[in-house]
Amino acid sequence: MSNQPNSTMVELIKVSKHYHPNIQALTDVSISIRSGEMVFITGRSGAGKTTFLKLLCKMELPTRGMVEIDGIDIRRLRGKGLAILRQNIGVAYQDFKLLTDRTVAENIAVSMEVSYRKPNQIRKRVKTLLEELDLTDKHNSMTGDLSRGEQQRVALARAVANSPSLILVDEPTGNLDSATTERVMTMIKNLHQAGATVLIATHDHTIYRNTDDRLLELRGGQMYQLRDGVMQ
Repeated sequence: MSNQPNSTMVELIKVSKHYHPNIQALTDVSISIRSGEMVFITGRSGAGKTTFLKLLCKMELPTRGMVEIDGIDIRRLRGKGLAILRQNIGVAYQDFKLLTDRTVAENIAVSMEVSYRKPNQIRKRVKTLLEELDLTDKHNSMTGDLSRGEQQRVALARAVANSPSLILVDEPTGNLDSATTERVMTMIKNLHQAGATVLIATHDHTIYRNTDDRLLELRGGQMYQLRDGVMQ
């Protein structure tokens, strides 16, 4: 996937998403996000933030409209093409989706293993991520035994372990205290500065209050731009 500044990483063209029987999550959303941009997406609970992120990795399909990632219409992707796309997208889900019968280290290693990284590379990357997120002492813990805040950090570590070009983060600080929130946001900002395109869905205004990055709001199924971002 492209990391060239000013190329388009995410393009939605008149995208609508309807859930049976009568929920209109998104209505005619059109948005373009440049490669290397960091974008915060806010909105009330149920506004469609999670749906928006799921559309970008083909966890959901639009009812109408087109979703392109790095110039590719992802609706057409199947099999190997879809697998390659997902290897280049890191997703930290709001409900974590961890393997609760596996250790923290095993959960983080998953995305690297399917990309055939060497075992020594995997061990080094896992160690680094655990240090950055203050989870070193949880290396061999089962994820099912962790607190929600710890699970949240493991989910983020797993999402970014493979150094994806596009990172989608759903409510990254919802279960964290202020010190841990700062640690998490430092990691995300470092990934962004290294070239990743980052989209963060959040209720937490403290994490975007002092940034110049683009701020979008989902309201009534439609996307509104609250602030223009400045490319870093």
